[in-house]
Amino acid sequence: MRFDVVSIFPKSLGELLSVGVVGQAWEAGEIAVYLHDLRDFTDDAHRVVDDRPYGGGAGMLLKVEPFVRALEALRPQWGPRTTTVLLSAQGRLFTQKDAARYAQGDGLVLLCGRYEGVDERILAFVDEEISIGDFVLAGGEVAAAVVIEATARMLPGVVGKYESVATDSFYDEPRLGAPQYTRPPEFRGQGVPDVLLSGDHARIEEFRRREAWKKTAKNRPDLLGVTREPDEPTRGLPGLRDEEEGERG
Repeated sequence: MRFDVVSIFPKSLGELLSVGVVGQAWEAGEIAVYLHDLRDFTDDAHRVVDDRPYGGGAGMLLKVEPFVRALEALRPQWGPRTTTVLLSAQGRLFTQKDAARYAQGDGLVLLCGRYEGVDERILAFVDEEISIGDFVLAGGEVAAAVVIEATARMLPGVVGKYESVATDSFYDEPRLGAPQYTRPPEFRGQGVPDVLLSGDHARIEEFRRREAWKKTAKNRPDLLGVTREPDEPTRGLPGLRDEEEGERG
């Protein structure tokens, strides 16, 4: 799969994407990542990519023209199922389902915002506008690395054991992953749950399923369609009702 990133700081992404499973996949040719400097698509001697916003206001905006020129210049190299995306704090929230969907395509083109954002007219030239969370970054480069890594992990062969992907948080249900443990079996008075040492795979699977829902109810109750304070008990929340029924039985 091909990834194209257009940014005013393309070199900053090189190191982020050259490590771990993504770096290995890149080196092995399982994915192809191309980093493009937005300034290369300007048409003035000073390579200007930003300007003051109409109507006044603080900060500068990235201009629409260099991004559109970049899209037009790169388009001949894309496959027919390539998705173009603007990374923006105003975008729709990026999810694991998006990563899985992108991984079914030929390529992904990511335009990195910076400063106060990008001229709104860029939306007429891209397929989607996404955000990686309800916060504001200095630029879209870190967001681009997040989207590439999440998408690349969904590609066959990128992660050594695809079972690792299938047990991830958000993979096929709106819940977090189960808590995990490794050696030593006891650390400063905290032990590993006995069931994980039992060798009973059915019991282990059921334990992990229940603990995943409990962790979701504790840390991300919004995924279950409810709200709660951090110190509220988790009993009675969606996803845990079957567990409670079993305990009462």
